[in-house]
Amino acid sequence: MTGSDVTRDGVEGARPGRDALTGAHTGRRRRRRGEQPMVPDAQFSSYYGKPILNKPTWEPLDIAGYLYLGGLAGASSLLAAGGHATGRPALARTAKLGAAGAISLSLAALVHDLGRPARFVNMLRVFKPTSPMSVGSWLLAGYAPLAMTAAATHVANRYRIIAAVSTAGAAALGPAVATYTAVLITDTAVPSWHEGYREMPFVFAGSAASAAAGLALACSPAQQARPAHRMAVLGAALELGAFRLMKRRLGLAAEPYERGKPHILLRSAEALTAGGAVMAAFASRRGTRWPAAAAGAALLAGSAALRFAVFHAGVASAEDPKYTVVPQRDRLKAREG
Repeated sequence: MTGSDVTRDGVEGARPGRDALTGAHTGRRRRRRGEQPMVPDAQFSSYYGKPILNKPTWEPLDIAGYLYLGGLAGASSLLAAGGHATGRPALARTAKLGAAGAISLSLAALVHDLGRPARFVNMLRVFKPTSPMSVGSWLLAGYAPLAMTAAATHVANRYRIIAAVSTAGAAALGPAVATYTAVLITDTAVPSWHEGYREMPFVFAGSAASAAAGLALACSPAQQARPAHRMAVLGAALELGAFRLMKRRLGLAAEPYERGKPHILLRSAEALTAGGAVMAAFASRRGTRWPAAAAGAALLAGSAALRFAVFHAGVASAEDPKYTVVPQRDRLKAREG
C-alpha cells in the first residue's frame, strides 16, 4: 500500500479550536431571555487550514479490494485443506481455485496501487519484523505460490505429494494472510482504524471465514459443503460480534461508521452476513442447493461491504481533525488527573 502514507508525525502541529461557553455571564447575573451567542462554535483546525493527518490517497477499489480478496484467499485455503483431508474433492477444488484466484486478484490490486510491479519486489529486499508491511509482503510472497500450486495440481490430478504439501502449506499461512491486513491498517494513525487495533484482527478473521464459506456454498455440491455451513455460522458470529465490541470501544472514533457511505455499507454488511448465516444453517438441515447458493452470495457480498465500510470510515476519520484532537486531549486529562 502506498499513496500518502499516514503517520503519527502529523499530529504535532495541531491547533484545535477552544471550547467556549456562549451567551453566559459570570457571577450572579443571569442570561437575558433571547440573548444570542457572541462567540461562534468552536472549529477544529490546524496551521494554515491543513488537515492534521494526511488522509489515505489509496483507491478504494484497489485497497478495499485487496483487503477483501486477501481474507477470502486465506480462509479458503483452510477450507481447502479440510476438504482435502476429509475426502471432499468438490469442496477442496472450489476452495483451492477460490484461494488461487483471490490471491492473484489481491496481488494485482496491490501492484496497481503501487504503480508498477518493481515496487512490490523492492519491498522484499529487506525483512523487517517490526513493520507490518514488510512482514505482509513476505507472507504474500510465500503464500501465493503455495495456493496456486495447490490449485494447479488439483486440476491436473497429478503430483499428489506436491499437492498435499502445497495445500497444507497454504493452510498454515492462511490465517495470517486473512488477518495481517487488519494489523497493517491499525498500525497507522488513522483514528477509526488505529483505535480498533484490539478487535480488528478478529473482525477480519470472521469476515474472511464467512466469505470463504460463502464461496464454497455457492459453488460446491450440497452433500460436500457441510464444513462450509459450519464455517459460515461461526465466521458470521465472530465478524458481527467483534465489530460491535470494537465500535463500543472506539468511542468518538466510531462516529464515521455511523455516517454517510460507511453507515450504508455497514448496515448492508450486517444484514447480508446475518441473513447469509441464517440461510446457511437452514440449507444445512434441508441439504438443498438453491438456499445454499443464496446464502453464499449473501455472505460474499456482506464480507465485501464490511471491508469497504472500514476503508471509507478510516478515510473520513483522517479528514476531520476532531477525531485526532479530542482523544489526545482526553488522554492528556486522564494522565494529569
